[in-house]
Amino acid sequence: MITDGRFSGASRGISIGHISPEAAEGGPIAFVENGDTIFIDLEERTISLEVPEAELNDRKAQWKQPEPKIKKGYLARYSKLVTSASTGGILKI
Repeated sequence: MITDGRFSGASRGISIGHISPEAAEGGPIAFVENGDTIFIDLEERTISLEVPEAELNDRKAQWKQPEPKIKKGYLARYSKLVTSASTGGILKI
């Protein structure tokens, strides 16, 4: 499993969590499509998306930041004011 979010109950196989930058910020995980090959090198501690650079550039050019699903209330405020996990998930004031 590879995710930019939280996960629980994943106890078998390789688990890679909290990929950063996140998909919502335009991180590489936003451009992964079904059928893509992802290469994981445990010894080198690297992960790479095996997609030709031209194809990846096309995907990036077509990407749009997703609209927030929740636009009111505490969760809307949270999504606007809290940084990603890679920076500690802190409140921006």
